[in-house]
Amino acid sequence: MVEIQGSMEAAKQQANPQAQKDAEVKGTLGRIKNKFIIMSGKGGVGKTSTSVNLSLALADLGHQVGIMDVDLHGPDVPRMLGLSGMLDLGPNRKLNPMRYSKNLGVVSIECLTPTKDEAIIWRGPVKFSAIQQFIGDVEWGDLDFLIIDAPPGTGDEPLTVAQTIPDAKAIIVTTPQEVSLADVRKSINFCKTVKMEIFGLIENMSGFACPHCRSAIDLFGSGGGEKTAIDTGIPFLGKIPFDQKMVECGDAGVSFQQHHKDSPIAEAFGVMARNMALLP
Repeated sequence: MVEIQGSMEAAKQQANPQAQKDAEVKGTLGRIKNKFIIMSGKGGVGKTSTSVNLSLALADLGHQVGIMDVDLHGPDVPRMLGLSGMLDLGPNRKLNPMRYSKNLGVVSIECLTPTKDEAIIWRGPVKFSAIQQFIGDVEWGDLDFLIIDAPPGTGDEPLTVAQTIPDAKAIIVTTPQEVSLADVRKSINFCKTVKMEIFGLIENMSGFACPHCRSAIDLFGSGGGEKTAIDTGIPFLGKIPFDQKMVECGDAGVSFQQHHKDSPIAEAFGVMARNMALLP
């Protein structure tokens, strides 16, 4: 009887390609313990650098980590990690993530286009299909963490993640100034509307140490992210200071944390990663 039911289900999936895709997505997600989407209300707040450095910190703790770059129009994750080339097909006809290390794999639209400068001109339905393929058609394996780097705002990509990965948690990134905080509140309301749990808020570019006198300079203000988290009742995960070396490492495609292990930034990401690692 079980064999007959299994055969009937397989036949239904063959007759309904979407049902087959849904089954593949469900099977993949079942092997991933924790899923986080890194969001921002506006561009330029350091969302991708946060995604990359959180992933590196988790991988350094020994966890198996994947980064799924769903910023389809501006994919920067591969460049920040110094990765290039195309994804390859495995023996099971699934795509293998590009490997940064044995603990960290990456999938991005940039790894599927012939040139890095190719423009992606897609509307909603195609984006939905692409993100489903990033999950169901990729051999992620058994992961402790999947970090999803989303574009700024509350459009197609974060909405697709919310619909496709119902147990994903949001980490919202902001800078301290009011214009960013106003957009952050929109991201918070987005999560509430789609019933996505908010894991916490990060204040990025919070203070800058002058390289000459070491005095702290609040280039973008300070404390606004923490105050917003308190006012809205969501956890505050910490502050990431501004450091020009972070920009240099990102442009060079090398790990800031490996080159500057004793920096305040590396310590901040380490604390956040250790808190995330406490999850079951």
